[in-house]
Amino acid sequence: MISELWHQLRARLPIAPSLILVFGVIAASFMLFWSLAEEILEGEGHEFDEWLFLVLRNPSDTSDPIGPGWFEYAVADITALGGYAILTLLLTAAATYLIAIKRWRHAAILIGAVLSGTALSSLLKLGIARPRPDLVEHMTHAMSSSFPSGHATLSATAYLTIGLILAEAHEKKRIRGLIMMFAVITTMLVGMSRVYLGVHWPSDVLAGWALGTSWALLWWVLLRWWLSPGDGPIRAFRSDRPQPEKDDATER
Repeated sequence: MISELWHQLRARLPIAPSLILVFGVIAASFMLFWSLAEEILEGEGHEFDEWLFLVLRNPSDTSDPIGPGWFEYAVADITALGGYAILTLLLTAAATYLIAIKRWRHAAILIGAVLSGTALSSLLKLGIARPRPDLVEHMTHAMSSSFPSGHATLSATAYLTIGLILAEAHEKKRIRGLIMMFAVITTMLVGMSRVYLGVHWPSDVLAGWALGTSWALLWWVLLRWWLSPGDGPIRAFRSDRPQPEKDDATER
């Protein structure tokens, strides 16, 4: 009965529920980012940042993070997943694969999302110019300003966009959910590693997650619209997923 009512309600909605959810997440993410940026510009919000920083450190020696030595090396490896070198290799491999299977639009969206996200993050860093944390010793090299976290922003943009594109190729919801779960977990691990290593305030990472998530979803909406020419952004979400682009060889 509940299922029938849901299908009836869904059929009568002027726009797809998935579109409402996506734009709701985008709006909430942008609002969270703006709220954090406002606090930073006004010089507020340091109490929570400092508290969480010290929770992750040895009370008798703040230069020593909690956990065994091997864990520190593992975290350093994880943080590299959000660095320019790894993300460049990942972007190149993913875009090359998409082009090879004739998914030109998917490749263009992926490249556009990551490159524009990189530019946006850099501009925000220059504009806000928040200093790096000086409360504890840095355990890895860090350049540029602190807010928002570039690693958190770019890992969210890259991994979530790739996850959304890969999920499009699968019919089963369980597989799509599994792909997105790994994308979200990787994004979260990269962001948390920046705080553990002492190079970002927690609010930097939270803002980076919010910005990167909203940016990835905006580009995904653009992809859905682009794959449904003539339907408009609302009708593009009426079906479960857009039809995949045809292979050139198949069309001939």
